[in-house]
Amino acid sequence: MTPCGARRSGSLALTPSVTRRMVVHSQTLRASASEVHAMIEGAVRHGTMMKVEGNYVDSHGQTEIGVGVSRLLGFDLLPRIKQISKVKLYRVESGESDLYLRLTPAMTRPIRWDLIEQNYDQMIKYATAIKQGTASTEAILRRFTESASHPTYQAMLEVGRAQKTIFVARYLRLRELQREIQEGLNVVESSNGANSVIFYGKGGDIATNHCEELEMTVLCLRILQAALVYVNTLMLQDVLADPEWAKLLKPADHRGLTPLFWQHVQPYGEVRLDVAKRLALVGGAAQPGRSE
Repeated sequence: MTPCGARRSGSLALTPSVTRRMVVHSQTLRASASEVHAMIEGAVRHGTMMKVEGNYVDSHGQTEIGVGVSRLLGFDLLPRIKQISKVKLYRVESGESDLYLRLTPAMTRPIRWDLIEQNYDQMIKYATAIKQGTASTEAILRRFTESASHPTYQAMLEVGRAQKTIFVARYLRLRELQREIQEGLNVVESSNGANSVIFYGKGGDIATNHCEELEMTVLCLRILQAALVYVNTLMLQDVLADPEWAKLLKPADHRGLTPLFWQHVQPYGEVRLDVAKRLALVGGAAQPGRSE
């Protein structure tokens, strides 16, 4: 495997917009790249003007260092936890063995708040470097991995342990949060499904390790993604402008609207394209699957 690799990664974010859960970033990674690095880079450098409030990840993204760095960067890491029975909860202080009797089997040692306090300035320094782009998340995490006893790294782990304990308590208590995370992850699966349709050939896989070809392939895929979402958005706007639809759709229906659908895409067969004409999307709905 060459250093370029051939693996795609996407970031799914919770944003304050009307469509609250959406894919905001995609990137190409080396096969050996860290999932934590990819998640953080996608949430910080997503290239939009939206403020990311949370990032949904699957079970593999629930590492303590990932939760800690996310908290320092100002957004929540929201993982789907499959083996939640094996997750340990950290105590706030020592001497609380009788405080949560029913949680005793899951409880472990207290959080080392003194370590966080001693290394707070350094943690903020590294978090600022990641946010400003003066240092990559991958470089910082690699440095810490090579020296796991680094006090700043240990402090970040403690922040992650405290934040993860809070999250697990909410996750167990709030059924709505579990549904929200599941729905959010379904969005990224929907995005992957769209990629498998529009990025046809070789089953949707990137079948090259050459850097130039890999970069060109991913750039073309991004153009297709943007074009699909743009055309779908115009089609939705045209339909929603109809007063009859405005009467039928309730707030829950509006929350379910998404421009990420591809049933009208024709990936096979002959598609005749006249570049001298424009799609009749503004002022008149275009027929799904029809090219001018």
